[in-house]
Amino acid sequence: MEEERFDQLFEEKKAQHARLQPGDRVEAAVVGISGEHVFLDAGGKSEGVLNAAELRDEAGELKVAIGDRLQVYFLSSRGGETTFTTRLGSGQASSRELEEAFNAGIPVEGTVSAEVKGGFSVMMAGQRCFCPFSQMDIRRVESAEDYLGKTFTFRIMEFGNQGRNILVSARSVLEEERQQQRERLQKELQVGMQISGTVTSLREFGAFVDIGGVDGLIPIGELAWGQTERVEDVLERGQKVEVIIKSLDWERDRISLSFRETTPSPWEQASERYAVGSLHQGQVARLAPYGAFVTLEPGVDGLVHISKLGAGRKLNHPREVLEIGQELTVQVEGVDMAQKRISLAPEDYQPGESQGKQMKEEYTPPPPREPVSMGTFGDLLAKAQKKRRKG
Repeated sequence: MEEERFDQLFEEKKAQHARLQPGDRVEAAVVGISGEHVFLDAGGKSEGVLNAAELRDEAGELKVAIGDRLQVYFLSSRGGETTFTTRLGSGQASSRELEEAFNAGIPVEGTVSAEVKGGFSVMMAGQRCFCPFSQMDIRRVESAEDYLGKTFTFRIMEFGNQGRNILVSARSVLEEERQQQRERLQKELQVGMQISGTVTSLREFGAFVDIGGVDGLIPIGELAWGQTERVEDVLERGQKVEVIIKSLDWERDRISLSFRETTPSPWEQASERYAVGSLHQGQVARLAPYGAFVTLEPGVDGLVHISKLGAGRKLNHPREVLEIGQELTVQVEGVDMAQKRISLAPEDYQPGESQGKQMKEEYTPPPPREPVSMGTFGDLLAKAQKKRRKG
């Protein structure tokens, strides 16, 4: 039984190998490294070979080790040797290989040489190719200078006129990579996790952050503990950040992030900094019919109730005595850490003073009536005699 099972697996591997066509993408394990060759196990009868130059960084250091797994493209099988590539290029591809890469869908390395009308000029194997702006990146190209002189991986979308008209797309490759990264992240990410990311764009409503293949949004309200007017005041494009995952909606491709929650909340020490009876300088942040909100520090606001404003005069609205942005010295009357609320009063507020004056204004008792006189005893006697005569 075990021999039959082994034979079955062997035949399945042979069938998998036989089905490979140039351009097929497979996952392979690094099983050996020798000189300029990296040997791979891609499930075939024999080991595959990959040019080590494809896996070296700018310093010439090899970026893989035995046991690592790679996504590679099948090139050919000649003389029992199976060759793979992660991408063509690096100045080594010929015009013929570019055509083969087009037919097989194999990515090719190219260097952006200039900005031209509608896109970029890209050099590949001595051939001048064209990449439209819309195909240069997944995101909108905001500055052409960010791409000039740099090497990227492209997929050849059109190969015409014997290689004299070549249309390429970097976006196609990026979208494929991001789909793989997205599938991986769906298994790894959880709400509440803290992860690293890079700010990719700034908008009026928040900042988009690349968290390893997918973009998440930091809403403007999650940038800082205090009120934020401009996203640019907190973050900048290209900045490395730590964020907390607030929500994950893979069906609608919406990931909500928080930047402020990676920093200590100002409320953690609020009860110590704002003891009852202490005086503080604040700024009026918002006016409501029932009172004024005063910012004591970014992220910590207190409320001055309308009954404590106006120095005893009845107010219809706080705007009668305060305006937004006004500096105000206040005294802490109470701190509710559970509800994150601080009750405040103006520095010169006297408890009971305003309530008494307001009561006087709201209710004025009627003037006392003058007492009615009953007259003298003689008058009463005369009235009584008069009454008897009538009877």
